[in-house]
Amino acid sequence: MSTDEDFSLIINGDSSEHLEDIMKEINKSKTQHEALLKEQKIIKDAIDNSKTYAKEFKQRTMERKISFEEDNKRHTETLNKEKVKLKTAQKEQNRLRMEILKMKEELGSLERKNDSLRQQTEISTAVPEKKVVFQGATDQCAHAMSFDVNPRIVYPMEGGTALITFEEEEVAQKILSMKEHRVELGECAINVEAKPVQFLVPRYVEMNTKVCQRRILISNLPKKISEDRLLDKLDIHFSKKKNGGGEVEDKDMLHDSGTVVVTFVDDDVAKGLSDKQDHEVEIEKNRKHKVKVTPFLNGEISQLQTCDSVCLRTVQLTGIPAIMDLESLQDHLEIHFQKTVNGGGEVDSIIYNPLGHTTLALFEEDPPKDSQSV
Repeated sequence: MSTDEDFSLIINGDSSEHLEDIMKEINKSKTQHEALLKEQKIIKDAIDNSKTYAKEFKQRTMERKISFEEDNKRHTETLNKEKVKLKTAQKEQNRLRMEILKMKEELGSLERKNDSLRQQTEISTAVPEKKVVFQGATDQCAHAMSFDVNPRIVYPMEGGTALITFEEEEVAQKILSMKEHRVELGECAINVEAKPVQFLVPRYVEMNTKVCQRRILISNLPKKISEDRLLDKLDIHFSKKKNGGGEVEDKDMLHDSGTVVVTFVDDDVAKGLSDKQDHEVEIEKNRKHKVKVTPFLNGEISQLQTCDSVCLRTVQLTGIPAIMDLESLQDHLEIHFQKTVNGGGEVDSIIYNPLGHTTLALFEEDPPKDSQSV
């Protein structure tokens, strides 16, 4: 390689300026080369840094991926556990809901039973006092909540008929078996037909009862006083607030039981009076009589079973013409059927209803022989 001095020896004076220009270009190129080397070094350093950063980023990405997968796995496990807990909780909720429904049903049943017992308690006080006594009789199949009712049957008699009750059942059955009977009436005779007396009577009755909010039943009433005066005195007494009463809407005498029903305008009067039960009513001036007030029951038949019943001692006679007065014809019938030659016997009672008349015969219980009589 030649030095600058060598170049200076061979270069003549004319080309010195051209050489300087070359040297300048060489120096410029050297400067650019050095700059390029620096830039190349910077680029290389940048590439190395980028590779380092890429490597670190890749490593961090892998770590994050692993961490995300672990977190996702833990989240999935936690979610599955929560699903199991939720399913268990839903089952428990359903079980509790069913238990609540069951308890509500039991509570409703207990409330209905309580209402029934409360009504029975109220109803037990709703019956006027009756004197009873145990006479040694027992019953094998009597229901604890059942009671017997004595029959009172109103039987409409047709015109031209008679009802005759014999002392013995055998006599009545014999008269029925003969069926046709010729009865002598002095100068003439009539033909009558004997028929059994049949009823459709209750065999089993169930009633739903509830206490009326506006009525009371008054019993233990005085005997020696007219009905109108008694009703007026009761009206006056139970219409006064100082006696626990209120405005009276109506009052009725129940003749079959000897009791009085008083109806009030307002609903909140009857209960207070029946809770007290015993009330002293001024019947005469300065003279009081103790009456008993009980709740009035409204009843509705919920079940009714009936059966045919035949009166064993009573016979119905039909086809009787109106050929003489009532008493005379009834006497002739009684005399005829008392005679044993006519198949009869001792007559307990007889009633004759002429043609064109309406009569209601009352049948009641026959205690001695557990049958019915006129």
